Amino acid sequence: MYKAEFDNLLKQNKTFKSYIFFGESSFLVDYYTKIVSKSFTPQVEEIQKLYFEEYNFKKAKDILLQSSLFCDSNTLVLKIEKPIPKKECLELIEAANTNSSSTLIVACFGDADFRDMAKNFDTKTNGVNIRFFNPFAAEAIKILQTRASELNLLVENPTVLHHLLNMHRNNIELAYNDLEKLSILDTSISTKIVDNHCFGFGNVNLDDFIVNLLQQKDISNDLTYLLDEGINEVFIINQITSFVWQLFMFNSFIKINGYINSSEILGYKLPKNIEDERAKLAIKFQNENYLNMFSYLFDVELKLKSSTNICNNSFLQTSLRNFSNFF
Repeated sequence: MYKAEFDNLLKQNKTFKSYIFFGESSFLVDYYTKIVSKSFTPQVEEIQKLYFEEYNFKKAKDILLQSSLFCDSNTLVLKIEKPIPKKECLELIEAANTNSSSTLIVACFGDADFRDMAKNFDTKTNGVNIRFFNPFAAEAIKILQTRASELNLLVENPTVLHHLLNMHRNNIELAYNDLEKLSILDTSISTKIVDNHCFGFGNVNLDDFIVNLLQQKDISNDLTYLLDEGINEVFIINQITSFVWQLFMFNSFIKINGYINSSEILGYKLPKNIEDERAKLAIKFQNENYLNMFSYLFDVELKLKSSTNICNNSFLQTSLRNFSNFF
């Protein structure tokens, strides 16, 4: 299942004997691992853990079959970078079912394919598998709002969190970690406070870069800076695609409703000047333009990921110059 369905089950206090979290977002894998493990064993130090090379099948099975000496629950968290053999996996799931106090949580990281392994965690085995994708901005903002509340961090308005997330190029893990740093300041958090105490990927704002691209302005120096900072070419294309999709949603909303309201479109309110800028830019393009832009960007992404005989850096620069000329 996916995140939204699992969130509903969590709200209903539905529990399972075994869980597996996997997918694109390592942040969400770790985030939900902590949420679920703490729900069974609130005292974090009492959670049993075997991480990566520490994994040993016999040891893991023994932990699940024995009772905890310190509390009523016996929670085992496995963090892995490659799938566990099917026979071992099934025996661990069975061990969790055998011991009424045991819960197995498997958190998967890295580029390995965990889909076949995840199929073992189903209703027949009293298990559940959840695949996570990188969160949309609105989802990320909700997570950051929750964390800010947990830290008793007073944030002036949601745009501050959006500013922090944007500073880190939508990397929620970096933004999430910065909230703890900001919490020690013992003051209300504004965009100015974020700028003074947090540091993003660089001095080039990615949203401004994309706006300049769509307005056919010269982006050569900014693109060179981003690439020199080590930002991945595929990441840049993904961010442009995400931005164009946001513009398409603005365009559709305006056509249907006759007005603009970023909170209804994105789930959070943009500053008025940015909201107006997005709306003005969005209505410049027709549906056919958006379709052609998506097709072009998807093609560039595919070539960046699959072609072995091109220089990604040069190919991206050429592709973006052509993009600006075409659209």
